[in-house]
Amino acid sequence: MTDWFKNIELEALSKILLYDQQNPLLFNTGLFLFLIVGVLGIYSLLRRWRNARMLFIIAFSLYFYYKSSAGYCFILLGVCLSDYLIGLLMGCARKTFVKKALVALNVILNVGMLVYFKYFNMLFETFANITRTTFDPLDIILPAGISFFCFRSISYIVDIYRGKIEPCRNLLEYTFFLTFFPPLLAGPVVRAKDMLPQIQADTKATRKMVSEGLVLIMAGLIKKVVIADFIANGFIDRVFENPSLYSGFENVLAIIGFSIQLYCDFSGYSDMAIGLALLMGYRFAANFDAPYKSQNPTEFWRRWHISLSTWLRDYIYIPLGGNRKGNNRQRVNLASTMVIGGLWHGASWMYVLWGAYHGMLLVGHKFLTKAIPAPQAIKGTRVLRVMNITTTFVLMAIGFAIFRAPSLENLGQMFTQITTAFHPEVIKPFVEGYLTIVVAIVTAYVLHFLPSSWNGKTYHLFNRLPWLAQAAILAAVIFVVIQTRQSDLVPFLYLKY
Repeated sequence: MTDWFKNIELEALSKILLYDQQNPLLFNTGLFLFLIVGVLGIYSLLRRWRNARMLFIIAFSLYFYYKSSAGYCFILLGVCLSDYLIGLLMGCARKTFVKKALVALNVILNVGMLVYFKYFNMLFETFANITRTTFDPLDIILPAGISFFCFRSISYIVDIYRGKIEPCRNLLEYTFFLTFFPPLLAGPVVRAKDMLPQIQADTKATRKMVSEGLVLIMAGLIKKVVIADFIANGFIDRVFENPSLYSGFENVLAIIGFSIQLYCDFSGYSDMAIGLALLMGYRFAANFDAPYKSQNPTEFWRRWHISLSTWLRDYIYIPLGGNRKGNNRQRVNLASTMVIGGLWHGASWMYVLWGAYHGMLLVGHKFLTKAIPAPQAIKGTRVLRVMNITTTFVLMAIGFAIFRAPSLENLGQMFTQITTAFHPEVIKPFVEGYLTIVVAIVTAYVLHFLPSSWNGKTYHLFNRLPWLAQAAILAAVIFVVIQTRQSDLVPFLYLKY
């Protein structure tokens, strides 16, 4: 009987700790919360031994990645090794054409992986549809976060070529950088020039950094679990799956709701990643800056997914020529960059359409700014600001409808309902029936539009609290998250990218 219980316990433990495609190790899981407490404890005990500390975090990072992508963690290690060797060769090379060839090799390796894992089936299926032939999709499992660490890899080699950084000559340091678990699966896209100097300086977490990190982790959990998952499962997913079953008003609210859901889901992950890094002494730049306060599409992309938008600017838009070759070339470069950015998000022509839509908005904004200046009577006034923010939000929400819709047919149904079957009479019964959903959406937008200066005040106030009070607040947030959490694990939306 004792052996039977032992076997049951071992089987249950192995199911928890070993790879399970349906149960990845995510920031919003109880297992991660349990493990991270131990990881941070061991990390602090190893503070005097730099290499041991780095090896420990590398081991946990690889386990963290293994829990989401199984054996594909060896691909991540392969990218680490190839980057390290190519970087060393770049440092030794004297001829420009040799350096360019090494950059090309790195780009081919990384883009080749992306094409195979993300786009192979889509491209061949599209070709088969055009040629009216048959194609059986290959059973290709997409490694989690491959787009993020491939972009980090490319930026490292290109920055060496541009002379912005020196090659990393310590394989342990580079492996620590590329495998570092907080931004590994869904960003932000941390660049070597920003993190390697911190690794080499052996930075330590200060009391202020720990307090700021805890605030970000709590904010991220609330955004993800209490808001994003709740409104998605309670309403948004149903409408996007069958828009023709709902009135135009409900479709509009679903689009508005998805806009804040995506923001809370993705910025929630970024907040937690940045917060976890702070607990270990590493500071990353903010990845979101209240994007729905933007007054135009250009400003939106300075505030939304900042690490990706700046990466696209520095490694695609500028190499294409940027704005250095005239207005027409700039427009082509903008549109091309956004189409590539859309394709980066996944193997669907809907993402390409979304990227093209944003390219059109950016080109249109550049053109209209020069062609039609704002009237002097309202220029710089609050009225103009509100008009700009409202117009920009509507344009972004339409874009997110394209982003979320599974097909053009589905998208067409949504806009058909909005334009032909709005039915305002359902507003009152809807609000009464879905009061908690409406309150959650409204609350999320109210919090989003609070003054940015309040963030700094929150960090400062939390930092001044004694450790016991901070622990009590953290425990209260975790309790609320557990009570609100859905019965089934809801992965972060950007994990598939």
